[in-house]
Amino acid sequence: MNSEWFVYMIRCTNGSIYTGCTNNLIRRWKQHVQGKGAKYLKAHTPKEVVFVEHHANQSEACSREYEIKQFSKQDKEALITESLP
Repeated sequence: MNSEWFVYMIRCTNGSIYTGCTNNLIRRWKQHVQGKGAKYLKAHTPKEVVFVEHHANQSEACSREYEIKQFSKQDKEALITESLP
């Protein structure tokens, strides 16, 4: 069982931001690009992963995903900016 979980944000070609969580970021990105996965990303073409946050377990990741999904777009953009190296 994979104990590494990630919360991520994807910027779509229309500028919108999708937030999700997974235990395999590469596999999930490939699913999104292929149109297999989140319904939202079937209608809004994914452009790039702009934010990744590591969590110790699924519960933490899902809680954080929910928290971020409640943010305004402005707050999400600030979080993305803050995470840049």
